[in-house]
Amino acid sequence: MVLTPSEIARLMDLSAVRTDVSEQEIRELAGLARQYGVIAAFPMPCYTALVRELLEGSGVLTGGVVGFPSGSHTTSIKVAEAREQLAAGAQELDMVCNVGWLLSGRHADVRDDIRAVVQAAAPTPVKVILETHFLNDDQIRTGAELCVEAGAAWVKTATGWPSTGATAHNISLIKSVVGERAAVKAAGGIRDLATLLELYDLGARRFGISAASGRKILDQAAAR
Repeated sequence: MVLTPSEIARLMDLSAVRTDVSEQEIRELAGLARQYGVIAAFPMPCYTALVRELLEGSGVLTGGVVGFPSGSHTTSIKVAEAREQLAAGAQELDMVCNVGWLLSGRHADVRDDIRAVVQAAAPTPVKVILETHFLNDDQIRTGAELCVEAGAAWVKTATGWPSTGATAHNISLIKSVVGERAAVKAAGGIRDLATLLELYDLGARRFGISAASGRKILDQAAAR
């Protein structure tokens, strides 16, 4: 199956979630999201309301991030942030799991942390970021299973802050655990169309991509 440019766009979450993102860059993100008709645009929390306003009537969803980027916030803070993001207009949430707890073997705490946000956000779908850069294969498997047990709609590889995340190995590993019980989002290092299509074939159904890489990928898709 050959994906059309518009189909590829509807798999993409464009993001601007770095520390140094300016309001002008957020406005450019929203404009690019509207231009290409991607599925969603994700800013840092202070810009969620602005992005929702800029995307009104476009068919592009506004995303909100929770516990970003470390995942080490207390559960009560994550729950409060999720509720605040929803009130600001977020239509999907991407939360970072407590990576430190996962590394420490505190699996019940990781699951409960995720479940609290999932329940607070319901019925809004929650994608849980494992931050695979810091995990070995067993920890990735365990993290993916905990996401499913906690009711997450999606399992996501990375925030995009570390140097790795969306590798073929990681996508295959997560997909082997979650099967059809949750969807898989690839993020972290997707900078060309070939990488996106490879990860799609391995089971990823959403792609977190920076605005610059998103433009490049969609231009490549249009040129095929």
